[in-house]
Amino acid sequence: MGEGIHGMRLLILGGTKFLGRYLVEAGLERGHELTLLHRGQTNPDLFPNVEKIHANRDGKLDVLNGRQWDAVIDTSGYVPRVVKQAVEKLKDAVSHYTFVSSISVYRDFTTLGLAEDAPKLELEDVFSEDIEHSYGALKALCESEVQAVFGERALVVRPGLIVGPHDPTDRFTYWSHRFAKGGDVLVPSDKFASLQFIDVRDLAAWILTMVERRVSGVFNATGPGAPLTMAQFMAACVDVSAKDANPVWVSEEFLLRHKVGEWVELPLWISKQTNWPGFMAASNQKAMATGLTFRPLAQTIFDTMEWGLNFPTDRPWKAGLSRERERQLLTAWSEEAPSS
Repeated sequence: MGEGIHGMRLLILGGTKFLGRYLVEAGLERGHELTLLHRGQTNPDLFPNVEKIHANRDGKLDVLNGRQWDAVIDTSGYVPRVVKQAVEKLKDAVSHYTFVSSISVYRDFTTLGLAEDAPKLELEDVFSEDIEHSYGALKALCESEVQAVFGERALVVRPGLIVGPHDPTDRFTYWSHRFAKGGDVLVPSDKFASLQFIDVRDLAAWILTMVERRVSGVFNATGPGAPLTMAQFMAACVDVSAKDANPVWVSEEFLLRHKVGEWVELPLWISKQTNWPGFMAASNQKAMATGLTFRPLAQTIFDTMEWGLNFPTDRPWKAGLSRERERQLLTAWSEEAPSS
């Protein structure tokens, strides 16, 4: 994965938050010359020796006038109108454009093994820029803006859930942190549910290699390489934590009746009622054929767990059950669950 063209001049739109920071780290390790364009609001002290251009990409891209790079990696495009500004500005300034999209662009998650040619979402309100409620459809339109201008010079990457140290969403971090605390851990009961996610460091390394090789096209980028179930993931969390953590498998009926929020309040859980079996069962064969590889699951869990060791006790969490809410649910479950 580390082999490629060294000494490239790369422009990264973003570069200081999660995937961006790991792209920068990998780029520096490989000897590339980097320029970061961002607002200067997130982790502004990172990478003091890297050129940074502080600007809002919406309407403020004249700061790029007269500059040339070998390639651009766009990690921060969410609104088609804004992405269009970037591709128009850079169409003659770079030879290759990588757009980081999302697995969320697909229209129908009732299907397992979604490949890159599966139908995408369409935006119902063409004027909407509501990222919270139309994230996937907006990302799909962003892809189209990039492809319309760059064509065969465009690489579109559709990651699944990105995980690892410095994850701002807490969706994976919740589990590593919670198991590290030990005791009874409430987990959703579908032990055979398929899980997919990718370590941010594996994703960054692969994207950079694809850029170095000037690869074009569309790729699902998620892992692992072999099927992973909820039960296997929870067992790995227990093993890595080396604590007295005890998964308590709670039924979906109970979770829904107690209004436990899917995906956010109980990360990685999507109920059968939602009927999205394909959301974490997309095909990653195309990306793997180009060299996408995955570090051991235990390593990702351990590194994320280690990163979270110094979290302050009053840290606000963006995902996961509060300890009080979890205790209440476990108590209710112990009173309701049939004895074995």
